[in-house]
Amino acid sequence: MEYLKTMVAADGAGSVLKELMESYGQDVWNYAYFLTKRRDAADDISQDVFLRAFRHLKDFQGRSSVKTWLLTITRNLSLNYLKSSFISKVSLVGWLTTRQAGPSAEMEFMDAEAVSQIWKHVMQLPQAYREVLLLEFHFQLTRKEMAELLGIPEGTIKSRLHRARERMESLLKGEDAQ
Repeated sequence: MEYLKTMVAADGAGSVLKELMESYGQDVWNYAYFLTKRRDAADDISQDVFLRAFRHLKDFQGRSSVKTWLLTITRNLSLNYLKSSFISKVSLVGWLTTRQAGPSAEMEFMDAEAVSQIWKHVMQLPQAYREVLLLEFHFQLTRKEMAELLGIPEGTIKSRLHRARERMESLLKGEDAQ
């Protein structure tokens, strides 16, 4: 909070916006894409997030981290997009993990396939469960930060995470988790 205000005073809002985009741009885009499942929507939403953040820098009170603040804006804009637009069929895209130098093509394929299968199972979960898993594992938010971001009690976060893990375990074992 004070850090942002100090930067705005010293370097101007444009410098702060640039730093926010460099620090959090990929996280914002990934979250928007996760929620909308559309690259074009994630691009547009990401731009809107940073425009809104720029316009409201002076209003940021520091009750949460900057990352949580930006992800909250991202979530709200993504949900508004989903409510107001026609969503076409979704094609699932596996997210690849960082590789060490020199793995064989066969190992790369097997690793990518494993990651793809995990994300296909994650995408089968109800949105509430998918969302808390993504926030915990990809964005590494605490339960408190997730509760602030989603506007729900920490206990609800805890139970959603527990149920999401149980469903994922069933899906990974090949059981029907409906």
